[in-house]
Formats: sequence, structure tokens, C-alpha cells
Amino acid sequence: MAQVTGKRGMIAEMNVVPYIDVMLVLLIIFMATTPLLSRGVQVDLPKADAKPLTLEDLEDKKPVILSVDAKGQMFLNLVDGGDTVVDEETVLSKVGAVLAERKDNPVLVQGDHSVDYGRVVQAMVLLQQAGAPNVGLMTDPPAESDRRRR
Repeated sequence: MAQVTGKRGMIAEMNVVPYIDVMLVLLIIFMATTPLLSRGVQVDLPKADAKPLTLEDLEDKKPVILSVDAKGQMFLNLVDGGDTVVDEETVLSKVGAVLAERKDNPVLVQGDHSVDYGRVVQAMVLLQQAGAPNVGLMTDPPAESDRRRR
């Protein structure tokens, strides 16, 4: 606030007391909520420098995609790009044949958001039994409106 003092003129000083008050309130809030956020189940996650797969990463390699729809049916999209309904034995034989030919093929599981989680895990286990060393999960990126809310 500017003050007029005698003959010297105005003194322009910023009042920082409200900013300090706000900072202290925020500090107290963070100090109170941090212990609450750290409670939960202890999980020892593997360390990896992973990045999402982009279309450029998959351009020269055709991924094997096993989709699980809302009813729990499995669809296999092999290197040829066609989706066909398959059972567990077919997944083992066809994916095993593709991976025997090209071991560096990415193998992905695409599960419907309403399907039972156990069915998606079962699909991942089938792919590992077929010889896939790594199985990735496919997701959709969040909508732009969802990103702004966070």
C-alpha cells in the first residue's frame, strides 16, 4: 500500500503478511494429509524405465492382441489384422505359432472395462503359456475433460 510521508513522496511497499498466512495454512494442510495418504497396502513394485507404446514403436512389428469383451468372450487379432472369436486352446496354438516365428512381437491384452478382472488375468496367463515373455495391457488415454479435472 502506498503511503505519503512528508516531503519525500510515496513509499510503495507490498504487504506480504496475507501471503505468509496462506502459505502457513497450506503447510499445515499438507502436514496433516500426508500421513493419511501414505497409509495403505505395501506393495513392492518392480523398478523399470517404461514408457507407453506409440504407433511408431509398433509400426514395423504387428502386435498380437487378445481382446476380452464385456461378455468374457476372447477375440484374437494376429499379425494379419483379423479379429476372430477363439477358445483357450486356439489361443495357445495360434499365439504359440506366431511367437515361434517372431519372438519380438508385442503381445497385448485389451479388456473391456466392465469385464471381470479375473477373465483378463486368465487371458494374460494364456498368453504367457503360449510363450509370450511380456504381456502388456491396452488402455485408452483419458479424455481431455478428465485431464482438466485432475
